[in-house]
Amino acid sequence: MKRSPKETDESAGLVTRRGLVLGGLQLGFMGALGLRMRQMQIEEADAYQLLAEENRINVRLIPPSRGVIFDRNGVPIADNSQNYRIVIVREDAGDVEEVIARLRRLVDLDEDDLERSLKEMYRRSPFVPITLVDRLSWEDVAEVAVNAPALPGITPDVGLSRHYPLGEDFAHIVGYVGPVSDNDLSKLEDPDPLLQIPKFQIGKIGLETKLEADLRGKAGTRQIEVNAAGRVMRELNRDDYTPGTDIQLTVDHGLQNYAQARLAGESAGSVVIDIETGDLLAMASSPSFDPDLFVRGISTTNYRELTENKYRPLFNKTVQGTYPPGSTFKMMTGLAALKAGVMGPEETVYCPGHMTVGGRRFHCWKRGGHGWMNLDDALTQSCDVYFYEAAQRTGIDTMAELCHQFGLGERFKLPVSAVAEGLIPSTKWKAQVRDEVWRPGDTINAAIGQGYVLSSPLQLAVMTARIASGRAVEPRLVKSIDGVEVTHEEAPPLEVSTSHLNMIRQSMYNVSNGRRGTARRSRIVADDIRMAGKTGTSQVRNITAAERARGVFRNDQLPWERRDHGLFVCYAPFDKPKYAVATVVEHGGGGSSAAAPPSRDILLYALYGDVPPLDAYPSDQREGIQEMHDSMVLRPRQKPPSGPTRA
Repeated sequence: MKRSPKETDESAGLVTRRGLVLGGLQLGFMGALGLRMRQMQIEEADAYQLLAEENRINVRLIPPSRGVIFDRNGVPIADNSQNYRIVIVREDAGDVEEVIARLRRLVDLDEDDLERSLKEMYRRSPFVPITLVDRLSWEDVAEVAVNAPALPGITPDVGLSRHYPLGEDFAHIVGYVGPVSDNDLSKLEDPDPLLQIPKFQIGKIGLETKLEADLRGKAGTRQIEVNAAGRVMRELNRDDYTPGTDIQLTVDHGLQNYAQARLAGESAGSVVIDIETGDLLAMASSPSFDPDLFVRGISTTNYRELTENKYRPLFNKTVQGTYPPGSTFKMMTGLAALKAGVMGPEETVYCPGHMTVGGRRFHCWKRGGHGWMNLDDALTQSCDVYFYEAAQRTGIDTMAELCHQFGLGERFKLPVSAVAEGLIPSTKWKAQVRDEVWRPGDTINAAIGQGYVLSSPLQLAVMTARIASGRAVEPRLVKSIDGVEVTHEEAPPLEVSTSHLNMIRQSMYNVSNGRRGTARRSRIVADDIRMAGKTGTSQVRNITAAERARGVFRNDQLPWERRDHGLFVCYAPFDKPKYAVATVVEHGGGGSSAAAPPSRDILLYALYGDVPPLDAYPSDQREGIQEMHDSMVLRPRQKPPSGPTRA
């Protein structure tokens, strides 16, 4: 149908208007786009350039070297060694199983370590390097490097790993490090980003964990350029790390090694303290363990061997173990009676071998009794009945107050794991904790360090140092931090009569040197370093009436775990006290036979600074002492490194 001219003109006008509208819209859109492009390219250029750089540049952490731990002489007891290792990048390896099979022909791969590494590898991105094996020799690393063309994705690497050069000697003091676990992270509210690094090592027990924040140091950073897949292309910038703080302890490595060796074969703990400064010179817990086993993650077999050992090698007996102190507690009972004025030093008590209190008979260790005893006689011969009487007159609360003055029942602030408070009971304690009234029989048991009374070797060493000095000596384990000496104030005097302390000291001297002293066999014969001490034996079981009727079994006739604990505390020289020692031998039997001999030997090493000379011992013991020393496995005394201490 032919359109009229009028219709044609109207249609053309409509098209023209639509074209103008569309053209205007297009022009407006292009203008807005141009303005936005100008804004982005000129006005907001810096912001978008920063975003682009952040997409292109990654910041990665550089792990710091861990602080070194030294003994008091500057000998390293925990340091960092170069660690040669093999890492794998999954995306470069291709057939991972085939590559690992080739690697096995060159180096030994532990099955447990390999399994853990493979699990870690498949949890992470394919371009992240994962350690397959570490602590390799240089020869192994060199062989892998030579065969690199046949081992795609495999790269030799070198880093730092914690190392304990003195092995088992300091395991309970220093502790050990290990890889960060999910459990470790769950305990922290704001974990350090360093802890996210695979297999990063942190302190697990001991000083390593108590001073973790200082020892760890601060991470460095490096800026690296990555491609779209996140693969590293090159390093752009680096800010180095701040190494961890170096810590120097008060412990002497030679004395610590000697104490560990002297206690070998026993389940025991021994503490040596400097009476003047409070410095802890040795804290030996036997048996010990190799802390290097834990650094990379201990195997199930090795861990089971440690946990199933009845001597409990993982348990720090010096601070964590608490034991009835037995007769080593009698100094507190006697001193409390003197201070309270309820007994004089020359007042005598008759010992028929037992005492009846509340219808119950409490026995003395000497079945036939000691006869008439004054304080000196009672301490020298360790008469139980005398102290039963002294405790009844004094009262448990007065005794408890004095015990706390001497460090018993106190938790000392030391940077080691599980420092025990022990227990000094009182009437208030029993009412609150056990909801029971205090009974006369409780006082009788406490009088000789049994019943509820519990003390650690550390507390007994502090008690002995305070008796010897008359001052409130505080134990100290850290000597300096990054070369700066840790200051300590002079210990204040105790609120105890000097004349009363002198009576206790003289009796302790007689214990070791008197004709009837219970530790005479373990005396020191060198005149200038005579020793004062006190034996103790604590029961771990009740002796029934039936057993007494037929004759109590000797300790060596009982199963090991039912035998008495042996204890001994001592100090020397008597006239100018320098060092104090406390030793507990678990289930060792009598203190005079089990704990006094090693305590005497350890004290002599501290005094001489080396293996004691034979002329310090009684003449009839010298041949046996020489044979013992010849059989002991001792490390030669180490010298501090002359060069840099860090790896």
